Amino acid sequence: MYASDITPQSVYKGRRSVLQVVGAAALGGLAPPPTWGQAGRPGVLAALETRKSAVPGAMSMDKPTRYQDASSYNNFYEFGTDKADPARNAHTLKTTPWAVEVGGLVKKPATFGLEDLLKLSPLEERVYRLRCVEGWSMVIPWVGYSLTELIKRVEPLGSAKYVEFVSLADPKTMPFVGSRTLDWPYAEGLRLDEARHPLTLLAFGMYGEVLPKQNGAPIRIVVPWKYGFKSAISIVKIRFTENQPGTAWNKAAANEYGFYSNVNPAVDHPRWSQATERRIGEDGLFDKRRKTLIFNGYEAEVGQLYAGMDLQKFY
Repeated sequence: MYASDITPQSVYKGRRSVLQVVGAAALGGLAPPPTWGQAGRPGVLAALETRKSAVPGAMSMDKPTRYQDASSYNNFYEFGTDKADPARNAHTLKTTPWAVEVGGLVKKPATFGLEDLLKLSPLEERVYRLRCVEGWSMVIPWVGYSLTELIKRVEPLGSAKYVEFVSLADPKTMPFVGSRTLDWPYAEGLRLDEARHPLTLLAFGMYGEVLPKQNGAPIRIVVPWKYGFKSAISIVKIRFTENQPGTAWNKAAANEYGFYSNVNPAVDHPRWSQATERRIGEDGLFDKRRKTLIFNGYEAEVGQLYAGMDLQKFY
């Protein structure tokens, strides 16, 4: 159910104005569904100044998912396990002030405020496909820049091989933290070369505006060739390590969720096939499902990262 259309709010100018309202999430009515290249700004949260990305593969030609669907059908287990729970419950998330501690095997460990991170590089719009392990997918115009811009600032040591991302776990504002669903805080990880790939996005917004709280505000990772749970949300720590870090879903069920978790239609989840997917907001219940693409359709851009690897073993 969606509210009636509203007139889009004025564009906020300057990054400081964004910070003043980055924590204010709202669900409301939006303009009619856009066509590709016309995703526009839904007029719900503060607008971000962006440019279109020139990174190869960063601008999918697929039709974007409606903002209503992308902001109301989410995985954010700190706010509940039902897909509608985050939109209902995430209003309690406090996103200002916000800081991200970056350390481990780096020459220049630092703690970055949100304003510091926004200044590191110009913000880009990138239209990425997002494929979730449950068998559904979306197409979202994200706003951010390549994570490698931050990585360059802290200068990883030669011994660093992996990057760990740790999400906020605040039981006072996140009602499901402490549940037995996962080992809190939520943690994810990438190999360092995966993190440095230009498609790996440090995201601050979507649809031209700051991130809604239920989508991982105020800062998250988006790794478009992996299943959605690999894209850590509401990040407070980034740590460079020599050894492969433990990750939330791998700890919870190692036989179902491997460390790499690349989209691979030939490797089924133990409880369902990964060969097809359902596009949220587009494919009806009885419509033909889409064939899942290897690496979520980004094989040309990222396939070389896994040359010679057994993708059945390293799932």
